[in-house]
Amino acid sequence: MNIFFFETNKEEEEYFRKNLGRHKLSFYEHDLNEKNVKNAKDVEILVIFVDSQINKEILDKLPRLKFIATRSTGYDHIDLSACKEKGVKVSSVPHYGENTVAEHTFGLILSLSRKIPDAVERTKKDNFSINGLEGFDLKGKVLGVIGPGDIGQHVIRMAKGFDMKVIANSNHNDKKLARKLGFSFVSLNYLLRNSDIITLHIPLNNSTRHLINMENVKMIKKGAYLVNTSRGEVVDTKALKYALDRCILAGAALDVLEGEEEIKEEKSLLKREFNGRDWETFLRNHLLLKDKNVIVTPHIAFYTKEALHRILNTTAENVEGFLKGKVRNRAA
Repeated sequence: MNIFFFETNKEEEEYFRKNLGRHKLSFYEHDLNEKNVKNAKDVEILVIFVDSQINKEILDKLPRLKFIATRSTGYDHIDLSACKEKGVKVSSVPHYGENTVAEHTFGLILSLSRKIPDAVERTKKDNFSINGLEGFDLKGKVLGVIGPGDIGQHVIRMAKGFDMKVIANSNHNDKKLARKLGFSFVSLNYLLRNSDIITLHIPLNNSTRHLINMENVKMIKKGAYLVNTSRGEVVDTKALKYALDRCILAGAALDVLEGEEEIKEEKSLLKREFNGRDWETFLRNHLLLKDKNVIVTPHIAFYTKEALHRILNTTAENVEGFLKGKVRNRAA
């Protein structure tokens, strides 16, 4: 089998050569795109990460492709409908980082509640004044979890350890789970109105894009905090900035940003044309980075040694499963 790997580093290449070495393997550090897809025209199995956008145009140029393994939980970067039309199976890595992302989420929550980034920055400048560093207890506060799935459930368990009250919103209300973990299912509007801290743990799809928007952001409890470690696009940046500027939100902690690929790689501005919406989001994100009440981390909630090893293990198992006629962790 011809297996092509994109967005890989040397350590990942060594792992896959050791575990899948009997096949013909090709490795690339960059993402798969329109410019380099011709180099992969003979690919039968494609292993990618989130920056490789797999659309119909890409698929049309890969006539021998049978299987895609993405080394991520989400797969919104892959056109599943186009894959289905062409008979291309897709697998993801759904369970590598539940505790990992949840731990980062609570790191962000504690950073907000105890103003840890500000305190560290101040003391590094030999300023040991505590003025302006008063925090707040998590005990007794209401945590609103949007998406009590695998990650959200870990967050709920941690919150209960801090003696917080937890409410959650989901399309599927599992009453048995709620009783087991000690939380209540509520409507989204109720959650926004009653949560002291709101945390998002949902995939990006048509129903979740801009789930937090200009219509409902005004419902948020005044002085609440928003945490997002899911996907940047589930929060409308315009609405977020509106809520911060008007003190509806006292602060936010974001591991993801809407349009974050442009924020990370500013030289891409020279390589593509932006429409009006792109520019607005781009500029608002830069304003968020400078907002004293906003903490931004560079999409690292998943990024631990243990989680990365689980990603590699599961990806190799997904490839081996397909070769043996059984698609594991199937997305499509």
